[in-house]
Amino acid sequence: MLTVKANYRLLFILLAIAVGLNNRANLFSQSPAMQTSDRQITTPVNLGFLPRSASIRRTTGETDVQVTLNLDGGGKCSASTGVPFLDHMLHQIASHGLIDLEVKATGDIEIDDHHTNEDVGITLGQALSQALGDRKGIVRFGNFLAPLDEALIQVALDFSGRPHLSYGLQIPTQRVGTYDTQLVREFFVAIVNHSQMTLHIRQLDGINSHHIIEATFKAFARSLRMAVEIDPRRAGAIPSSKGVL
Repeated sequence: MLTVKANYRLLFILLAIAVGLNNRANLFSQSPAMQTSDRQITTPVNLGFLPRSASIRRTTGETDVQVTLNLDGGGKCSASTGVPFLDHMLHQIASHGLIDLEVKATGDIEIDDHHTNEDVGITLGQALSQALGDRKGIVRFGNFLAPLDEALIQVALDFSGRPHLSYGLQIPTQRVGTYDTQLVREFFVAIVNHSQMTLHIRQLDGINSHHIIEATFKAFARSLRMAVEIDPRRAGAIPSSKGVL
């Protein structure tokens, strides 16, 4: 009797091993191409919203500005505005926002940088608005706290459809190089009004003008990156209880 039970037990063990080996063979028989295809189905890139890009040209009696951007880029930037410090800040937006950005501008910089600075902000705001379209599927809100040495800047933004700027920078010097530091606020006013964005900028610390401004642009870029990303749980829907932005 004991021998029969032992034989049955051995038989069950052998059957279990055979089933396990068969399942394992089926798993590894899938080709790499099929496995890759499965992953692409379960984790689509930006849920079919690509490309989200825009190209805007704005010409006035004072400036000629061309802005091209791709919200789903890798941070590439080409900026030639005739205002070197502004070019440097545009590179921060592209690099830390992971936006491919090309900006070309000519303007009456023999007078001062004001018109070029403002019109670049206007055109960039228009390009953001065009690339976002009806804003379906986006996260909508973004915020970031950026340190740069002694400077600490907080930015929060909302693609609300209601332009508003709350600006809390205290920049201690009138100029950084040849750049008038009053133009920082004018740049963000222009972006806010033409992208229909609510933007709050807070300076928590900082005594160096360059650090304060650069930390601001970095925090803005990271907040922008967060806000324009596609929310997989809201894909195809406008992120508002009203159903419109």
